[in-house]
Amino acid sequence: MRNLTLNGISLTLDHLDWIFGEEEVALALDRGAAKRVQAARDVVDQHVEAGNIVYGLTTGFGKLKNVAIAQEDLATLQRNLIISHCTGVGEPMEPAEVRAVQVLRLNGIVRGHSGLRFEIVQQLVRLFNKGFVPEVPRKGSVGASGDLAPLAHMAATYMGVGHAYVRSVTKSGAVKYKRMTAAKALASVGEKPAEFAAKEGLGLINGTEVIKSVLARAVSRATNLSKACDIVASLTIEALNGSIKPFDARFAELKGHAGHSRTSSNVRRLLKGSKVLKSHADCDRVQDPYSLRCVPQVHGAFKTALEHVRGILTDELSSVTDNPILFPLTGEVISAGQFHGQPLSMIADYLALSLCTLANISERRVEQLVNPDLNDLPPFLTPEPGLNSGLMIAQVTAAALVSENKGHAHPASVDTVPTSANQEDHVSMGMAAARKIHAILDNTEAVVGIELMCAGQARDFNADHRPGKGAAAAHAILRTRVKTLGADRYLHPDLLAAGKLVSGGELVTAVQKAAGKLES
Repeated sequence: MRNLTLNGISLTLDHLDWIFGEEEVALALDRGAAKRVQAARDVVDQHVEAGNIVYGLTTGFGKLKNVAIAQEDLATLQRNLIISHCTGVGEPMEPAEVRAVQVLRLNGIVRGHSGLRFEIVQQLVRLFNKGFVPEVPRKGSVGASGDLAPLAHMAATYMGVGHAYVRSVTKSGAVKYKRMTAAKALASVGEKPAEFAAKEGLGLINGTEVIKSVLARAVSRATNLSKACDIVASLTIEALNGSIKPFDARFAELKGHAGHSRTSSNVRRLLKGSKVLKSHADCDRVQDPYSLRCVPQVHGAFKTALEHVRGILTDELSSVTDNPILFPLTGEVISAGQFHGQPLSMIADYLALSLCTLANISERRVEQLVNPDLNDLPPFLTPEPGLNSGLMIAQVTAAALVSENKGHAHPASVDTVPTSANQEDHVSMGMAAARKIHAILDNTEAVVGIELMCAGQARDFNADHRPGKGAAAAHAILRTRVKTLGADRYLHPDLLAAGKLVSGGELVTAVQKAAGKLES
């Protein structure tokens, strides 16, 4: 069981990884949370009791900001706000992603600038700890005024509207999600539907937490992939009798990029003790192809991009992103643009195009492995070419995937469509930017899985020299899932198995156990 105490300022990507990894997490609030939350709530109550016209507290929303609402209708206003904004479409988000959204929203609220009652915050903590998970459609956010539609679906389930899941863990440790109506889900965990007062509905749906969750999940996957790419490239370098010299630490020093240095260090660690490379140290090949020789530059550039994305996202995890913002020390209620997702949409686009480069260079290494004009291996890595086609079409699949990635890499952050009768006239499209990263990740993990298959097959043709520790471990775990290819066979399950080794983290885990920790 992991214990996570929310204080509004110290949430990390590692904490979210617990949730994405389906670990048991128990939420708690820090000692100062009640005081901070109540101070903000006092500001709301003071304005409501005084009959002040304040946006978000006693008025309509968006274009309807000038419509004053009677005090006796404020609770109805909040309910109407939530249910009217439940306009999401598409497949539901993964429950683990929604659980991360629940944590992120609570983390922002406990900073003490949102205005929810403390008893509502306590109820949301209880719901998380009891395994109540809202069902949230994946599409419908433009990434400004917050993720209005998806967050409204989440808030609606707290009122007993819509559908939700109840999470449970079996004795064997398996995680299960049972879908039911939100009303039944609340009853099953012993909670009554929430009734929201002034500002509370708006405080729950105005934020960028859905973008943050989807992007954080992508960063987690990309971190694993960064290491996996170095591992598979190392196996390919050995299989093609490449040179370790381009990975000399002196080149990294001359280049001056930290990502380059980390990549070179990883490859040297993975190929340490390799008799394969040593046996070809003085061969007549003057230079390796770019896809081998420039791994430090290409993989390293990705590592640098990932580090930049991780840094900005980490800052955003503890940001206050709703509207209006309450300042308890002065009693002010100020409308601003904290909900705008542009910082997130831009780094999401950056991560997307950076991932494409990993797929591109991996596919080129696949070509180096299967093309007999480029190596001394049997054509398409089959022992009896002609009668058998071997891994010929695996490269075609890789080519199809890297080409598809180019369409997904079109930036979403440069687009905007005015909404709310032009009151909200510039939006970030941050959710679209975050969602498409996962499509690119799916493709890139599959391409790297294909390279893993091809490099492992090539290694089997030259098994007379001892490989480096990391390369040996990569080959060994591959062979627990995919057998050496002799005569042609139905390859689809093999491609899925190799891809899963990459995407599921098993490849990285096995290799790090043998060769030591790698840097991302």
